[in-house]
Amino acid sequence: MESAGRVVGFGLQGVDRILGQVRGPREGPTLIALGGMHGNETAGILALRRVLARLFNRRALVFGDIVALAGNRGALAEKRRFLAEDLNRLWTPTRMASLEAMRLDRSTKSRLSHAEDREQTELLQVLEETIRGARGDVFFLDLHTTSGPGEPFTTIADASLSLGFARDLPVPLILGLAEMLEGTLTGFLSARGIPGVVFEGGQHGAPRSIAASEAAIWVSLRRLGIIRDSGFPEIKRARGLLRTATRGLPAVLEMRYRHPVSSENGFRMLPGFRSFQPIEAGQTLATDAHGEVTSPEAGLLLLPLYQPQGEDGFFLVRPPHS
Repeated sequence: MESAGRVVGFGLQGVDRILGQVRGPREGPTLIALGGMHGNETAGILALRRVLARLFNRRALVFGDIVALAGNRGALAEKRRFLAEDLNRLWTPTRMASLEAMRLDRSTKSRLSHAEDREQTELLQVLEETIRGARGDVFFLDLHTTSGPGEPFTTIADASLSLGFARDLPVPLILGLAEMLEGTLTGFLSARGIPGVVFEGGQHGAPRSIAASEAAIWVSLRRLGIIRDSGFPEIKRARGLLRTATRGLPAVLEMRYRHPVSSENGFRMLPGFRSFQPIEAGQTLATDAHGEVTSPEAGLLLLPLYQPQGEDGFFLVRPPHS
């Protein structure tokens, strides 16, 4: 890795694993920020490119390091969520033990069975190198977008570890989502003691999703002490953008229900839904091979599925104790 900093130019084809990095002249925390864990979610990568360019020009004001990574490079090239398996569902203990066994066997490189095997192996290597070389505490920011419209929000895998990090982002925090999703990278890193936040910036391809993702990066850098308010007017603007985007939404919401789907059951979300839309118990939300899919209870809709690939049809959330 470069000693001072670099910004890597790219298009959507041939994205580098390390998008860029900025190393401040003084020791401090390291923020690992990742975009494109799913190949149809490019806002995080574009936002990271913008922030890196500005940080690079003012790196003398940086305390610590920011390392920006691309997730599923093969899927990004094809603009698909994934090619064979969802890269953000593969970080399970069993899977990691298997990868470690393959890594110890030099003959296994040719036995990596599909694209996500290679993506995960490469990404894990870069993460481990970054963690080993950190000059302070390490934090993780995972930037995503959604197939349906909706406002930005965050979620975390371990409240005792990451709550302070997440609460500094002025958007709704969803508690309990991570417990419903096995094998996320944020969960894997949290189990290793690294605080992590998943930031959902809005709908795929929307310019405001890029702006929200960029704002989340600036606020996170300030929260961790990597940058200060003086010298970075972007921080104040970022907070204002996120507050405006989520005005009127609860600060904290709890997960109530997940509707799992598979490619075989013909799930199809009815048009017109968006995240944080109020839903009544028994309301028809989708159809599948068995007929209508209705909501089991009242609540706020989250992440309605409007893309071909995905394992989650929709979620329901509520404010705590409601």
